[in-house]
Amino acid sequence: MSIIEVNNLTKYYGKARGIVDVSFNVDEGEIFGFVGPNGAGKSTTIRLFCSLIYPSSGEAKIFGKDVIKYGSEIRQDIGYLPSEVFYYDRMKVIDLLKYSASFYQKDCTERMYELSDLMELELRRRIDDLSYGNRKKVGIVQGLMHQPKVLLLDEPTSGLDPLMQNRFYKLIREENERGATVFLSSHILGVVQKMCTRVAIIKEGSVIKIEDIKTLQQDNYKKIRVAANDLDPAQFNLEGVLNLEKENGVVRFFYKGDINVIMRKISENEVSDVTIEEPTLEEIFMHYYE
Repeated sequence: MSIIEVNNLTKYYGKARGIVDVSFNVDEGEIFGFVGPNGAGKSTTIRLFCSLIYPSSGEAKIFGKDVIKYGSEIRQDIGYLPSEVFYYDRMKVIDLLKYSASFYQKDCTERMYELSDLMELELRRRIDDLSYGNRKKVGIVQGLMHQPKVLLLDEPTSGLDPLMQNRFYKLIREENERGATVFLSSHILGVVQKMCTRVAIIKEGSVIKIEDIKTLQQDNYKKIRVAANDLDPAQFNLEGVLNLEKENGVVRFFYKGDINVIMRKISENEVSDVTIEEPTLEEIFMHYYE
């Protein structure tokens, strides 16, 4: 069952492009990654889900309901963590969280204190006294304290130190095991690899690939390194070869195709070493970005 459904979703800011004809589904209970460089359209998409902005065309549904028409109802069961958090500076953290909790039709008090303890959040401090990382902690508690069914996380670990990042990863896994569906946007590929089972790659406002993480790595280019004397890289100018380069008698390239073809070409040389391995997730994504 799809919890999030996106169909030809488009947003322009005047003449400036936000996103164009974006379509995908997120299944119930999934941790879905949304990956792209800064300015690709990740935050625009999430803000459309929250009906903070309206689409130019197309539609998005959460729980089978249009996010614009039923926005106030849907927001009772979604948790949103923006990439940058801005609050009423002169409020104390506890007052801000209680104010936020008042918008939900449930008692969030116990969970609010549990999350605050976990994130080591000082509830009696004023917002304007907090560092960027501590403001991000406020956002985490605010977004999760009502135990939402869907989590929309936009660059969630920016500003957190490594200890808090690990606590956050564990927290999100626990929420997912509880039944929450997670939509996580990031340009940090390690976060996606650590957390997600499936990923959509967005570039210049358009989704260019949707794939299971493992399939993305297994069915992609192989990374090949060949070491030999007097090796001419031109002999590897074959269909399916990318990023061919030579340095210190070693030829490196990516290859997608029949592995026997490239092995026969390699065997024409008297090689001292050959390495064939899967590319890293970062190398795969850089191929799509470039």
